Amino acid sequence: MSLEQEVREAFARDGVLSQAAEQFREREGQTQMAVAVARTIADGGVLVVEAGTGVGKTFSYLVPALLSGERVVLSTATKALQDQLFGRDLPRLVGALGLPVRTALLKGRASYLCLHRLDLARHDASPERAAVRTLAKIEQWSKATRTGDLAELPGLDERSPLIPLVTSTRENCLGAQCPQFKPCHVNAARREAMAADVVVINHHLFFADLAVRESGMAELLPTVRVVVFDEAHQLNETGVQFLGVQLGSGQALDFARDVLAAGLQHARGLVDWQQLVGGVEQAARELRLSVGKQYPGAKLRWSGDSPEGVPMHSWQSALEALGHAFAAAARGLDTVSELSPDFVRLHERAEQLAERASRFAQACPSGSVRWVDVGSHLRLIESPLDIAEAVRTRVLKSEGTETQDDDGRAWVFTSATLGDDPRLKWFTEPCGLEDAEVLRVRSPFDYARQAALYVPRRFPKPNDPMHGQEVARLAARGARRLGGRTLVLTTTLRALRTIGDAIRQDFESLEPALRPEVLVQGELPKRMLMDRFREGADAGRVGCVLVASASFWEGFDAPGDALQLVVIDKLPFPPPNDPLVEARSQRLESQGRSAFSDYSLPEAAVALKQGAGRLIRRETDTGVLVICDTRLVAMGYGRRLLAALPPMRRIEDEAGFEAALAELQNKLPGE
Repeated sequence: MSLEQEVREAFARDGVLSQAAEQFREREGQTQMAVAVARTIADGGVLVVEAGTGVGKTFSYLVPALLSGERVVLSTATKALQDQLFGRDLPRLVGALGLPVRTALLKGRASYLCLHRLDLARHDASPERAAVRTLAKIEQWSKATRTGDLAELPGLDERSPLIPLVTSTRENCLGAQCPQFKPCHVNAARREAMAADVVVINHHLFFADLAVRESGMAELLPTVRVVVFDEAHQLNETGVQFLGVQLGSGQALDFARDVLAAGLQHARGLVDWQQLVGGVEQAARELRLSVGKQYPGAKLRWSGDSPEGVPMHSWQSALEALGHAFAAAARGLDTVSELSPDFVRLHERAEQLAERASRFAQACPSGSVRWVDVGSHLRLIESPLDIAEAVRTRVLKSEGTETQDDDGRAWVFTSATLGDDPRLKWFTEPCGLEDAEVLRVRSPFDYARQAALYVPRRFPKPNDPMHGQEVARLAARGARRLGGRTLVLTTTLRALRTIGDAIRQDFESLEPALRPEVLVQGELPKRMLMDRFREGADAGRVGCVLVASASFWEGFDAPGDALQLVVIDKLPFPPPNDPLVEARSQRLESQGRSAFSDYSLPEAAVALKQGAGRLIRRETDTGVLVICDTRLVAMGYGRRLLAALPPMRRIEDEAGFEAALAELQNKLPGE
């Protein structure tokens, strides 16, 4: 029996999945995608699949991958999705299919406890290690954990400043010279991955290893014939982060801290560590001061010898001084390198940092863009405009082959949102996948019945100072009617705070028992915000209003009655003053293309689809989507953006909006 036939039987009405998965029912789109994946696995090649919300794409790629008997790498967007895939979806299917499949979970170094650095943190009494209680908790957990995966440690805030102190990076890992090399959790995870049939990784790990051609994925990929990228819409932006070069004043200060700690522990008195470290710290401070006072979060364009608004002489002098400080540190570390493997690794870091300082003192290579991120520290960034060349030459094309699929390897890229045109060019062009087979599978949801779209006609323009206040007023009105159950998505962090404060002020007139809790991104860890929102309306209690931006436009899943109103403040066009956006737009214009039609509009369409996708997550969900941007109905390009959204019924006026809220209110528990 062919793989395609096996897959069809598994997804049939009375197939093995109907006995294993709760509420399973045969879906034409899910089977269509699964058969396409099976065909790609059998024949080799590249498949790009946009599978709308509710298709069940996870099972669509997992079932053929498992039934194929091939070694498989599954890459997804976040560590949370990794944990879900490895801990829930894979075990369920492996058991249902009755296959003797060995699975493994592999994350980046920063996810695993480093026993050596834990020991260093234990003996370091500097003020920034003040979180003694958290450190003691980590120490106690370290004695019992098998994997060392920090995600297992309950109550550990992913933003904790302690995490970088007890995990390793490529720069500070001692490798085989580490005194804790044998029990190392990172090495144990990699050994398990090398022995497994199915390995679950994330995009960050994939590109991090690709960028440096180090162990891990570089060893794993040559032995794997099937690679699946889920949530593939994030690939390009993730890839450019790792395929570029960065140097930061914070990076320099971290290096200085590590040098001082190792020097005082292993070679006190043999080198003037305070002088060496002081030189690096001073140079890092001078680099930060050279840009003067800047708005926090500013991105300074950098097309010439120095970033915009920064005197060339002071900038170049600061970069040169930083390079000299790293070189001096390298010479000092070289004199004691035989005393400890820490010094060998620190010497390598010093030389690498000196080389980067020298690189940034020279002109930016063609095909890349440079800028400086300004905050309490500076980050100097050089980035490719996309990952197309890297994918074509370093991912799809194996050594010694002439074409993408000469080696018979199967590559599957899938997501719920990959573009707004039949060829999905928003995704395929920057990822170098123009020649891939493309499949679009529509969502099975009945959007016309389940959801409604409202675009207020009389509303302040997006650049009007009162726009945020009106968004807050509308969201608060809906949340009052629904007892919370409202998600407000903003395009900027500034609007996030304005709208969150205004909604809280609006709710002050309500009795405490009837007042929805207002959750604002940044006030709690993301995982805690999501859990609290989902739990908010349980047991008949008043629900929550969550005001969020950035990563909450996707990956936030609140099915059922917990979420019934999604409010989007503005059309999510890419920021025109972002250096990477500018460079991509200029490249398109130089090719005779329209930066707006070929870049800004598709970007906005995909982001809008992602945000709208938060509303309906199950076939029983109902709700209203409000987009508070009159350009959607007033401008000609609005038709293209509306076409990218799910086919919801349209609400034409305020009375229709109130009627839709009343209908939702009547369906709530206890109403």
